[in-house]
This record gives sequence, C-alpha cells and structure tokens, in this order.
Amino acid sequence: MSERNALQRRIRAWLVLFVVCLVLSGLTAFPLVTEVRLANSLIGHEWLARVGEGLDTADARYPFLLYGTDWLAFAHLVIAVFFYGVLRDPVRNIWIIEAGMIACAGIVPLALICGQIRGIPLGWRLIDISFGVFGIIPLLFLRRLVKRLEALPAAA
Repeated sequence: MSERNALQRRIRAWLVLFVVCLVLSGLTAFPLVTEVRLANSLIGHEWLARVGEGLDTADARYPFLLYGTDWLAFAHLVIAVFFYGVLRDPVRNIWIIEAGMIACAGIVPLALICGQIRGIPLGWRLIDISFGVFGIIPLLFLRRLVKRLEALPAAA
C-alpha cells in the first residue's frame, strides 16, 4: 500500500471517530429530560438532582425552553455534515478541521465564563471543558495527517 493510501485510510478512520462522537453527542441532547431522570436514578448527586428538578419544571411548565437543547442537538448534526468535506478532499478542506479545533478551544472560556455566570459548579464546568479537550485530540491527529498528505508529491 502506498504512503498516500495509508495516510488517506488513517485520515478516514480519525474522521469517522470524530464524526460518530459528534453525532452521538448531538443525539443525546434530544432526550435530555429522560437522560437526566435516568442518571438521577443511578447516581445520587445534589447538583444532578437540582438539574433534574429544573428540567422537570421546564418540561412541565415551559417546554419551549427545551427547544434550545433541540437546536443544540441539531447544531451538532449540522457540524458533523461539514466534515464530509474533509472526507472528499482533506487537503483542500483542512480549514474545516481547523475550525473544529477553534470550536473545541472555545469550549473552555465558554464553560468557565458562562458557567460561572449561570452558577454551574466548577466540577461540572470541567466536565463540559473535557468535551473540548477530548474533541480536539482527533482533530489534532487529523490535521497532522492531512499536512503529511499535502507534503507528498502529487499522485500520478
């Protein structure tokens, strides 16, 4: 197998991993009330109980507020679609990977600033930050592989 083909296979593998995680992350935002109820039945934690109470109240009295998490889920799915461009032409569409890296880095200040304003405990903000930290890892590998692919002589 040529080096070009090997790099393209590795790029596809990292890309599929990232997109699958992004899609799963998005899909889990739709049944948020049910998920938090399940988590509360499994884990006895004060903050999680408070979140569940808030979601139950919003769901019962102000269900339109949960429409925001539907849009959050949709945004994850739309972002995943953009990564199809990387699949088609990794070198030309490296900007999509870089935009994803910027988004992952942006999670850190968002969680620290907005989480503080909204009264989210630091431990839970660190969990949110971990999505950016773990999300950027496959993107760093992808970018490095695409740069290696770009440096190869053009295919005959």
